[in-house]
Amino acid sequence: MRMFLTFVLVAMVGAACGDAKKTTISMAAASILDTADQVAFNSRTLVTDAGLLRAEIFADTTLFLQQNTRIAMRVVQGDFFSAQGAKDATMTAERADYDSRVGSLDAYGNVIVTSVDGRVLKSPMLRYDSRLNQIMSDSSFVLTEPDGKEMRGVGFRADPNLDVVTVLRLDRGRGGSINLSTR
Repeated sequence: MRMFLTFVLVAMVGAACGDAKKTTISMAAASILDTADQVAFNSRTLVTDAGLLRAEIFADTTLFLQQNTRIAMRVVQGDFFSAQGAKDATMTAERADYDSRVGSLDAYGNVIVTSVDGRVLKSPMLRYDSRLNQIMSDSSFVLTEPDGKEMRGVGFRADPNLDVVTVLRLDRGRGGSINLSTR
C-alpha cells in the first residue's frame, strides 16, 4: 500500500508540474492579448500604398497593437498584387507583423512565396515593403523553378512575382542556369 501511495504522490507532483508549465505558457499568451487594442479571428488585412492595393493578408488570429498601427497575425496566407491589380504571388507563413506607419510586413516561420508562374521561394523570414513593392531577407532561402532548377543562398531582394531576384550570397545551385527575368 505504501508503494502505491508513493506512486500516486509522484504522479500528482508530475501532473502539477505539467499544469504549471501550461499556465506559464498561457500567461505569456495572455500578456500580449492584454496589450492588444483589438483581437480578431479569421481576419482580412489590406496593404495599400498611395491607394493602390499591394497585398491582401488573411490570418487565423490578428492582434491590433500600438493604437492599431502594428498588426500581429498568426497562421497567415496572403496575395501580392501588381500595379495593374493582377495577382503576382501568394505567401504563407506561421506569423506576420504589419507596421502601417512604414508599410512593411515581416513574415516568420516557414515562409513560402509562390509566383503565378510556379516559382517557389522558401525562407524562415522575409520582409515586404509596400512602397517599393519588394520582398527581401538576410536569412537563408531556397528558390525553385517549376522545372526543378534550384538556387540556395543567404539574403535576397525580389519583386513579389520573383521575376527580378538579387541574391546577396549564393551558396549553390542545381539544374543549370535559372532564368529569373521573364519580363
